[in-house]
Amino acid sequence: MRLAVVDVGSNTVRLAVADGDGDIPLPVHTAKRRLRLAEHVEPDGRLGEQAVARLVAAVASAKEEAGRWGVRDPFAFGTAIIRDAPNRHQVLQAVHGETGVPLYVMSGTTEGALTFLAARQWMGWRAGPMVLLDIGGGSMEVAFGRSRVPDYVASLPLGAGRMTREYLGAADPPPARAVRELRRRVRHELRDVAARIRWEGPRTAVATSRTFQQLARLCGAPPGKRGPFVTRRIAREDLAAAVDTLAALPAAERASLPGISASRARQSLAGAVIAHTAMRCMEIETVTLSPWALREGVMLKHLQERSPLRSGAVTETQRAATVELRPVPQSAD
Repeated sequence: MRLAVVDVGSNTVRLAVADGDGDIPLPVHTAKRRLRLAEHVEPDGRLGEQAVARLVAAVASAKEEAGRWGVRDPFAFGTAIIRDAPNRHQVLQAVHGETGVPLYVMSGTTEGALTFLAARQWMGWRAGPMVLLDIGGGSMEVAFGRSRVPDYVASLPLGAGRMTREYLGAADPPPARAVRELRRRVRHELRDVAARIRWEGPRTAVATSRTFQQLARLCGAPPGKRGPFVTRRIAREDLAAAVDTLAALPAAERASLPGISASRARQSLAGAVIAHTAMRCMEIETVTLSPWALREGVMLKHLQERSPLRSGAVTETQRAATVELRPVPQSAD
């Protein structure tokens, strides 16, 4: 069985193709197309015509590439950049109408639960009670659990791209006052979540997302060319130093630092502030990176439950509402 998923994020559209003959997805091919949708968001959060046209072209290209690898109908989903757009319904109609690919939207808590599933599978049971941190472009997900299914999931409007636009976009580099205001916002949003995580007392803290990957490299972790099986960690004290380094440089100069790509240099400071503040509020000293995240979680949901990737989902061309994939039961928290 061969699977393919298309992940539409704030910065890129990523295609992942994997073989799923057993209980885990074995990677076959990956590709990405830089989209930078966040740079084309209108003041009210809508995605403009140019952004939609770029999205349609990227999804069409991913579908064509998936076909060359033996998957005619990839499963495509959008994260916060699509979920939060006031014209989401029109965007999804355009993608489906032009490409024939239904673009599904999952809630932030579903996104967090699927990412937790993938990270748990990667880390194994030896991780014990585990907290997951994931920082995307538009949102941050936090999940905690003792088994495959998280006991607690929260999705917060703390994406690195969103916080850059709201707090750090006027000056380059931003003034210290703007960074302090961003920290206050993060502490405020995380207050209840952090209290819950401290109370749970996780044995292991795990981080996913491109934001954490780049910060890990900046903090001295091995480069990506060493492969996924090399352990990569970020210590909170190293992350604090990274915040100071990033805050002192304009975006163009941040791109010359280890791990910081030119496309994400502008939002790297916000990502570092969010990550460091979260670790501090939750009293986490070190996080371990998991190379498996949301895309792998979607595949694992299919493989472990033996249900179609589209099970439980309907397109917004049929119903103008956020799609719930319902991959795992969630607690009332």
